[in-house]
Amino acid sequence: MTVIAKPEPGVRALVDAPALLPATIAKPDLISVEQAKAMDVARITDLFKAHLNPGQLHFMKLLGFHKVKIERAEGMFYIDQNGREILDFFGGFGSLAFGHNHPRILEARKKFQEEKRQEIAIAFMSQYAAALAHNIAKCSPGDLDMVFLGSSGSEAMEAAVKLAERAAGPKRPKVVYAENSFHGKTKGVLAITDGQLYRAEFRVADNAVRIPFADIDAVERLFKSDPAIGVIVLETIQGGGGIIQAEAQYWRKLRALCDQHGVLWVADEVQCGYGRSGRFYAFEHYGVVPDVTALAKSLGGGKAAVGAMIARRDVYMKAYGTPKTAMIHAMATFGGMGEACITAIEALNVLYDEGLIDNAASTGEYLLQRLRTLKEKYPKIIKDVRGKGFMVGLEFHDFSQTLPMVLRPVVSVLDDKLKGSLSGFVGALLLRDYDVLVAFTEYNRNVIRLEPPLICQREHVDRFVDAFDSLLSRGIVAIVKDFVKSQVR
Repeated sequence: MTVIAKPEPGVRALVDAPALLPATIAKPDLISVEQAKAMDVARITDLFKAHLNPGQLHFMKLLGFHKVKIERAEGMFYIDQNGREILDFFGGFGSLAFGHNHPRILEARKKFQEEKRQEIAIAFMSQYAAALAHNIAKCSPGDLDMVFLGSSGSEAMEAAVKLAERAAGPKRPKVVYAENSFHGKTKGVLAITDGQLYRAEFRVADNAVRIPFADIDAVERLFKSDPAIGVIVLETIQGGGGIIQAEAQYWRKLRALCDQHGVLWVADEVQCGYGRSGRFYAFEHYGVVPDVTALAKSLGGGKAAVGAMIARRDVYMKAYGTPKTAMIHAMATFGGMGEACITAIEALNVLYDEGLIDNAASTGEYLLQRLRTLKEKYPKIIKDVRGKGFMVGLEFHDFSQTLPMVLRPVVSVLDDKLKGSLSGFVGALLLRDYDVLVAFTEYNRNVIRLEPPLICQREHVDRFVDAFDSLLSRGIVAIVKDFVKSQVR
């Protein structure tokens, strides 16, 4: 007989495993797929709080998002538990170029499954990974033709920065990044993500150098003064920074400075790429090509997690071009999975077959025009409207500036603490009263981020802008009161 002594408090018991193991392994109390589908909001909330992110739930409750259970989604709309259609102008931070459940993408995945084709084939070459890499190279300008496949934007950017740093060489280890940048939350790219919230107290790489975004003089001074600079990493359009762009001349001079000083330019197109700006890559608007770039989000067609790094062949070969170096950063387990690849292959074909890049340019311009008209109508509320294609930022004035004159001096001292409050009020009421979903930005919290699917038509723009107009017409005081009422119901 095995005797188990009672452990000291806080010390795990050491057991005689063979003596205690049951003859069969009992199934835990697991939830089935059908049970998950049937859950109500209260049960989902309990599980979210217990096993996912209790702190995040606080913000979801503030916005009223915790009351919504999405039953299905199609095209431009989510459909909730009450059959309500919610117009999606959030677009999963740019990951839903094709809207929800595009029929061609669904059909391609269904056929792949029915034919039981290979999914994980690490030991062999994959025809699907090879075809996807070929297609991405064909969509890319210049000599961007070497592709690394992964599962996320962070993974793609990790690969991009590692490649560029290795190609730059050990004598040029420093990596330049911009203020208000966002390149991911994984440990490597955290060093070039300019957000204290995300960095927290983590120890990040010490070879990163920060400069202002869109300041070409700062780039030139740095390149001239520090020969250890080997890489510069920039979002072509800053998403988390509030949809911020640089002038065309900035990018042209940047390319020239990189060539002059032998610095490799990594363009982060994870959010602004894949047709969202009205060109496949946003940098194409300026007639320049970086040395390395990255895609993710919509690359997976809204149904798979796919990310890609794309590099010039000479840069790639310098980093990993020999048998000795080829495996330093080879494809990971889930990079190039069969169904993910065919999803991305079909999605790229749909992107061009349906003219979605052209639609992003034309309908995106229509969205900007209509929002600029609202800016003229509400100049004390809307500070700026900016963006390209279907990547649009709508910035509010600081809260005090939107209030009646008599209240401004009192409230202005609280502007920093109140940043983002108006965006939150508007976002919450757009969902509650108008069935419209919008997004926000990480750093400038006064900005509402609009990244609708590239299938968005003028009728959807009109519905969104008319709803936004109707809400702003209530006036700021009424909007605040309406929001406060929503919190006590």
